[in-house]
Amino acid sequence: MNMPLAADAVHQRLTRRQARFADWRLAVKAIFGFWAIYTITVVARAFLSSDPATILLNKVLTLVVGLALTGLLYVAIATFAPGASMRRKAVVAGIGSLVASATLAGTLVLSEGSLKTSREEFRFQAREGFVVVQKGDQVRIERNAADPVVVTMPRLQDLKQHDQFRVAADTAVVWLFFFAAWSAVYLAAVSQRQALDLQRRAADAESAAQLAQVRALRYQVNPHFLFNTLNSLSSLVISNRPEEAEAMILKLSNFFRTSLSLDPTADVSLAEEIELQRLYLEIEKVRFPRRLRVEIDVPDSLSGARLPALILQPIVENAIKYGLGNTRDKVTLRIMAEEPLPGRLRIEISNFGGTALKAPRQAGTPTGTKVGLANVAQRLGARFGRSAGIEHGPMAEGGYKVALTLPVTRHDG
Repeated sequence: MNMPLAADAVHQRLTRRQARFADWRLAVKAIFGFWAIYTITVVARAFLSSDPATILLNKVLTLVVGLALTGLLYVAIATFAPGASMRRKAVVAGIGSLVASATLAGTLVLSEGSLKTSREEFRFQAREGFVVVQKGDQVRIERNAADPVVVTMPRLQDLKQHDQFRVAADTAVVWLFFFAAWSAVYLAAVSQRQALDLQRRAADAESAAQLAQVRALRYQVNPHFLFNTLNSLSSLVISNRPEEAEAMILKLSNFFRTSLSLDPTADVSLAEEIELQRLYLEIEKVRFPRRLRVEIDVPDSLSGARLPALILQPIVENAIKYGLGNTRDKVTLRIMAEEPLPGRLRIEISNFGGTALKAPRQAGTPTGTKVGLANVAQRLGARFGRSAGIEHGPMAEGGYKVALTLPVTRHDG
């Protein structure tokens, strides 16, 4: 039984969400690294004063709000530019930095009245001969032979709205450079990681393709397959059915010629991959003319989708081997492709119909299929990374299903 579309859509959304925040560890390191540097500078400045405790206490709000805003800035980049080009990520980061700096500046201006007054005192000699002493929001001007003049500076809340906005804007400009610097460091780290990941995936893809080529050649010249095919040809000749024997020889030669001519390191279209499986299944249908039924449902809109060459061969071969090998009844092998969500390709290969397939002992993964499925999963991961995957398991009505999910990519994309 096919997975309901709604459940599959939920699964795809969860997968996309996980992929968006796959680099959260890198982001956390960058966030705490930047704010650790800020904290070190604040602590160093505080202990140069006569009242370090008050200075440090007043900076706690800046640190907490700044950490939260930097985390939200990462969430914005991951949400609005997942898997996008660096240019789009930079645009989102720039807009996010503007919003974050304005928010932090506004928070600091609004909270200015709740900050503790520092006991730190600044004293300097003015050019006019006066001694100016500043402590907290008070300024005392000491004059020779005269009483000192004490001036209390107004708090931000006492200023006009225009002046408050100007102070907030000046503060926002300062913090804009901080958030922009964090964004630049984070995006540079992401770019480097992507470049290294592409190199690794290219090496893995080449290695996996070479391994798949060896395995595909082993499948193609499988002694049992050749023996059964030649035995079927012999039966056709003995029964005086030369036309059918000739047709089977042509199918066998077409299968070998097509499969051997494929470059395992390159992608092929879904139509080309399905055509190769048709050739293979036509040979198997000669061996099992009354017991094998094939259904292929691939819409024309997906025929140009690209996928690794020979990716379906081990799955189809397992479906024949373990589907028909466990029953004497008729078995249907179905290959279906669909686009359940925009930009996502899902290919299902299933076999069902044999009574033995419904037995409890046959409900699990058939013995011997793990190597083929592991190879398919390895090649998908090397080619598409975390955006592709494989699911497999028994179906409720009996039989077994393997489903591949991968991005829809075409030759021009």
